[in-house]
Amino acid sequence: MVGDTAHFTDVRAPCGRVVDGFRYQEDDAAGLVIDKVTYACGCHQARHEFHDGSVRVRIVRHDGKVLQDEHSAEHEA
Repeated sequence: MVGDTAHFTDVRAPCGRVVDGFRYQEDDAAGLVIDKVTYACGCHQARHEFHDGSVRVRIVRHDGKVLQDEHSAEHEA
C-alpha cells in the first residue's frame, strides 16, 4: 500500500485560521482508505474507511480540543 502526499495553501483549518498544510492519502484497493490532513497551525483531521465498511472521523484543533470523533457501525444494506 503506497500513499500520496499533497501540499496545499490557504485552506481554512478546523480552528478557523487560513493556513498551509498537507494531505496524506492511501488506499489498499480492498476497502481500506486512509485520509489524513495536517495544518500548519497544528490542527489535524483523519478519516479511515475500513474493510468492513465502517468509517472513523477524528478532527482535533491545534490546542488539543477534539472537535469530532465518530466511528460508524458497519454499513447495512
